[in-house]
Amino acid sequence: MLNVWSTHQFWVGFLRDIGISSENIVFSSDTSEEQGREYGKGRGTVDCCYPVKAMSGHYGELIFGLKKKVHIILSPMIYSLPSFLKGHVGETLACTRVMAGPENIRAGFMKESDVFADNGIKYASPFVNLADPDMVPKQMHDCLQDVLDLDFEETRRAVEAGYRDLRAFNQKMRNASREILTWCAREGKPCVLVLGRPYHMDPGIGHEIESDLQAHGYPIVWLQYLPIEDDLLGWIFGEEIQAKKIRSPLDISDVWTSSNSSNTNEILWGAKFATRFPWITCVLRLSSYECGMDQPTYTPTQKIVEATGTLFFKFGDLDSTKPAGGIRIRIETIVHYLAKYSDAIIQKKLALLPPDCPLLRENTDRNENKTKENKDKSNKDKMSRDKTNGDKTNKEEKVLATVAGRD
Repeated sequence: MLNVWSTHQFWVGFLRDIGISSENIVFSSDTSEEQGREYGKGRGTVDCCYPVKAMSGHYGELIFGLKKKVHIILSPMIYSLPSFLKGHVGETLACTRVMAGPENIRAGFMKESDVFADNGIKYASPFVNLADPDMVPKQMHDCLQDVLDLDFEETRRAVEAGYRDLRAFNQKMRNASREILTWCAREGKPCVLVLGRPYHMDPGIGHEIESDLQAHGYPIVWLQYLPIEDDLLGWIFGEEIQAKKIRSPLDISDVWTSSNSSNTNEILWGAKFATRFPWITCVLRLSSYECGMDQPTYTPTQKIVEATGTLFFKFGDLDSTKPAGGIRIRIETIVHYLAKYSDAIIQKKLALLPPDCPLLRENTDRNENKTKENKDKSNKDKMSRDKTNGDKTNKEEKVLATVAGRD
């Protein structure tokens, strides 16, 4: 749910470190209308944010809908997020509605009686500043010491394990994104970037719009896992840094001065990356119904993306209903424009950047290394054959000498 989509590995790593096995860590299923109707009916509280309202179905499913008994529901209130932009923006805060969502939805299960206690479930909702690792051990210990029988040292070690697992997962995903972008650069093929909040990865929130597009053969990357290595960002943003237009490749102050919301900051930075990167020829902008955090960003992101001719398509006001027919028509339109304009967009953006793309250089280096490895292998095989032939010749000479001696 919500920001757990981008922080789940922290929570899994934390729980594993305190001795809870993987099979005893259960997530609710993807959001769906059926989930909401069956498990969240009558439990909703006043909130116009659809992703927050959808939490009722998730809570109800964990209480009533699983075959395996749940003993503890852990639903964190995440105040700030561990963003890759930290240090380059004002703050990395979570949306206030999303942060308060757990307590908001919990109220719907406490109206007549405590539904959690009635079903033998402990409810834990730690308030955490994930952007400030030094604060998290105390925050987690204060909330969970009685629920999970933890002392402070155990909690501190588990928090470190959680951050370690989260960093490893994020790097793995960034490496995968870089491989996709490298393939696009090598083959001259376009790809599509999704600008959305983490919970739009939930099929019931984002409606798998990007998957429908991917089925037409276009690789998809998400802004949350774009590669941020120095060589690539230096190639994309280096000239602007030298011209003192921005302070660093991760600076968004040239397009967004109110840089306090973590996900909003990343969406703006993703738009900057997309408009410069040649092989991202199309951007999908996803937004949920009545999202107050997203609304001020619609025009800026569109202007940034379209500044270099990159295609921009917005799917706004997404809610519980998936308009399959309308989405299918829009996907067909996007595919048409991608096929028609991608080559020209790639060439236009390449002309704006230095010639030495590190992704293409990687491919050249890889080919050179492969050629060298093949050559080395060939030389080793030849040396082995020569040695074998030499040994055979020596053996034959000894045999002949022995025979000659007998004669």
